[in-house]
Amino acid sequence: MYRIITVCTGNICRSPMAQYVLTKALAEAGLAARATVDSAGTSNWEAGRPIDGRAAARLKLAGLPSTGHRARQFLPAWYRERDLILALDIDHYEQLRADAPDEDSLAKVRMFRSFDPALADEEPAAQGIYDPWFGDEADFEASWDMISGAVPGIVQHVRAALAAR
Repeated sequence: MYRIITVCTGNICRSPMAQYVLTKALAEAGLAARATVDSAGTSNWEAGRPIDGRAAARLKLAGLPSTGHRARQFLPAWYRERDLILALDIDHYEQLRADAPDEDSLAKVRMFRSFDPALADEEPAAQGIYDPWFGDEADFEASWDMISGAVPGIVQHVRAALAAR
């Protein structure tokens, strides 16, 4: 099983949105039996809380239920257990890289939007998805669009990684 984790700050907005969108895309690509996605936050500020209502509403528009989601903090053991660690913004990326216990773990940390062809050649600082929590529905829609733009590239990456195994 190829394991992916999406990571934002509190695990109530961006990372669960990315988790559910990517999970659906992998299923549609016929990879659900070979790849799985979960999510976490770099902090424990929101641990145990459900997904933000605005994020849940945007997911629901796409037919993606998220009622079972509960926020949790990224655990160091997951560096070993995950094949791909996707940071949603530059601060998550920098923290995950700084905390990586070894070079193998460091190599697993990527920016989520580094898989978006429009941003693939940009520096990580230019590939972030800003926190919609401070905004309104339009900010969640913008996050949705940024997440969606990277998903096909991630699916392609997973397909290639599985073929190389």
